Amino acid sequence: MPGNVFGERLKISTFGESHGEAVGVIIDGATPGVELEESYIQIQMDRRKPGQSSVTSPRKEYDKIKIVSGVFEGKTTGTPICIMLFNHDMQPSAYSDIKDSFRPGHADFTYHKKYGIRDHRGSGRASGRETAARVAAGAVARKLLEKRGVSVVAYTSEIGGIQCEQFVESFIEQNPVRACDPVAAEKMVKLIESLAIEGDSCGGIVECVVRGVAPGLGEPAFDKLDADLAKAMLSIGAIKGIEFGAGFAAAKMLGSEHNDQMNSDGFLTNNSGGIIGGISNGADIVFRVVVKPTSSISKPQQTVTVDGTETEISTVGRHDPCICPRIIPVVESMVCLVVEDHFKRQAALLN
Repeated sequence: MPGNVFGERLKISTFGESHGEAVGVIIDGATPGVELEESYIQIQMDRRKPGQSSVTSPRKEYDKIKIVSGVFEGKTTGTPICIMLFNHDMQPSAYSDIKDSFRPGHADFTYHKKYGIRDHRGSGRASGRETAARVAAGAVARKLLEKRGVSVVAYTSEIGGIQCEQFVESFIEQNPVRACDPVAAEKMVKLIESLAIEGDSCGGIVECVVRGVAPGLGEPAFDKLDADLAKAMLSIGAIKGIEFGAGFAAAKMLGSEHNDQMNSDGFLTNNSGGIIGGISNGADIVFRVVVKPTSSISKPQQTVTVDGTETEISTVGRHDPCICPRIIPVVESMVCLVVEDHFKRQAALLN
């Protein structure tokens, strides 16, 4: 189906639904001969899986991956890699009472209009569960990037208006919201827990830093590196905006302030976010994405049914009151896929 394949030299195709039998991904274009174990991929899967803390969905999916092709004796073969994740803790009956109503904020209405049919069980293909397959694929790309000396780290910089005031990288994986500020993290957790009790949700901002990318990655015009990263980010259902470097603050800056001047040691500032003219300049690639509040809330909301009848709806089930903590490995994975794809494009250009 159109829209299920991502990438040019390194391609992935995800499949499966939230409450179906399984989700999975096929990866085509991975470099042969690279050591790859299921345990390496599982590290990233464990970061995304539900049930991690009081601020995430209590759904119990262990997300144990199974490599079914493309790896032989612990090394990639260069042929398509297929990774499967079988669903276990499905509760499709939780959606039976609202299967004919369109949930506000969800893709129910638009999927129905596009296809004339939809899987109402936990949003089906539109569910955040689809991102588990992306994380599995992103782990493969991360392994390839490690050999190039590239690292990718994302973290929560804001939740519900609470902003991080300091950056402590070692703290990111030590707190349930994956914030970079210990003081702000505590406030974020309290806010999320209180909203969950009220049956509501909140959004936030996730920042990502990519280190070690050499200058020269990115294509002119339509396949700019930042354009492809933006597409990758906006393909994640909960993300509604993106900015690079100084971002929207550039609207208030002068050209003399925003231009990244240079000396013999390199760039003096990084307002461009490491990408100029759509091509990496060797500085850290820095961007931020806006994560919307979780659509599934138990507070009553107004909507209509499939036949147009006005009604009221409450979404019951097991949902994240804030998506930021679990979306971070998804963001990192999509970045890994884009950057490795562009490394391969550049290699093809020079050969």
